[in-house]
Amino acid sequence: MQRVISAIIIGALLLFVVSISLFTVKQTQFAIVFQFGEIVRVIKEPGIQFKIPFTQSVRFFERRVQTIDAEAPDPFNTREKKNVLVDSFVKWRVSDVVQFYKSTSGELRTAEMRIRQIVNSGLRDEIGNVTVYEVITGKRDRIMAEVRRKVNREAVKLGVEVLDVRLKRVDFPQNISGAVYERMNAERKRVANELRSEGAAEAERIKADADRQREVIIAEAYKQAQEIKGAGDAQAAKVYADAFSQNPEFYSFYKSMESYQRTFKNKSDVMVLDPSSDFFKYLKNPNGTAGKATK
Repeated sequence: MQRVISAIIIGALLLFVVSISLFTVKQTQFAIVFQFGEIVRVIKEPGIQFKIPFTQSVRFFERRVQTIDAEAPDPFNTREKKNVLVDSFVKWRVSDVVQFYKSTSGELRTAEMRIRQIVNSGLRDEIGNVTVYEVITGKRDRIMAEVRRKVNREAVKLGVEVLDVRLKRVDFPQNISGAVYERMNAERKRVANELRSEGAAEAERIKADADRQREVIIAEAYKQAQEIKGAGDAQAAKVYADAFSQNPEFYSFYKSMESYQRTFKNKSDVMVLDPSSDFFKYLKNPNGTAGKATK
């Protein structure tokens, strides 16, 4: 009976020793094994591990991405000495667990406080180099990237890596928000007026160019018309000259008939002429010889 009890006691002691000698490292953890306060082993891979009981101890550290979210917006001054309230958050993780333990004693709150201080210092430097308009518009991404780059130079001393710095919101204190709005409104109106002026000037230039082209086209068309008309008149004169040369008497008779037609077109037309005038020579004598009566 005594042997059985002894075996049970020995088995229990062995089980106890094994239980305090084994530990499990999860996938989301780092582990550091200490012996009399000194680091003897760093475990980065998950699984069941062994330690020397009573002389060695283990501390676990989170390896997942952590978020630091500001409790309230922080005030910063822009290049124009304008005060803005910036609400931001930081994404970070432990990159060197030994350095992290040495610099922060493994305390998460201590690490978050120091990271937040580094980030605020970087934001203060970057926002102090830009205007209010640049903070709230296109340069925000550049500011965040530059802050992240500067913060990581300091964060390596803590054994951490800053993955992202984001500006959630940028507001203005109540006492200057109205003035900033008025200034932005005035700036937008100035740009709009400049665009309208440029548009009006361009419209006038286009109109003047169109008027010039119209005058050139009209002048060219008039020139061509005159050339065509001159060619037609020359052709008509040639036809008349050819006809006159073939039968001068008939040509004279034909032209006289045209003159009679134009002169006596209306019944009310009146013309006072000497009856012996050559104008009536074909009325007096169909042969056209003035001063001789027809027999």
